[in-house]
Amino acid sequence: MTLPGFPDAAPLAGLAGGVLIGLAAALMLLGIGRIAGVSGIAARATGIADSSLPRISAWAFVIGLPVGALVVLLANGGLPANFASPVYLAIAGLIVGIGTRLGSGCTSGHGVCGMSRFSQRSIVATLTFMVTGFATVAVMNAMGLEVLP
Repeated sequence: MTLPGFPDAAPLAGLAGGVLIGLAAALMLLGIGRIAGVSGIAARATGIADSSLPRISAWAFVIGLPVGALVVLLANGGLPANFASPVYLAIAGLIVGIGTRLGSGCTSGHGVCGMSRFSQRSIVATLTFMVTGFATVAVMNAMGLEVLP
């Protein structure tokens, strides 16, 4: 299935991924009473923040993210991918990390878990993420810049 104007879009894969993310977030909330906010769990795993989540569980969650991606990669026989340079990735990661600490969470915590609970703080945070992303793309397009080669 393709979308007009978006020949590389994969809406069914996106739908399946969204369902799995929602299911994982619901299972974590219902199973251990924790919100599946990746930045908070990563902070707990590395010892930057304290929480009721055992540190070993935080590490299992963090390690499971790339392992899950690797399983999908191997199951599909490889997927083409383009990435920005390591320097851009490091700078972007640093900026995102600072932003998640300032915003008390990331898109998974606010956008998936907080929005589903109608948290006003999460609604504002998610709107801020989206508007900032749209503005960044608009500015980069206006300047003729490309992030990916």
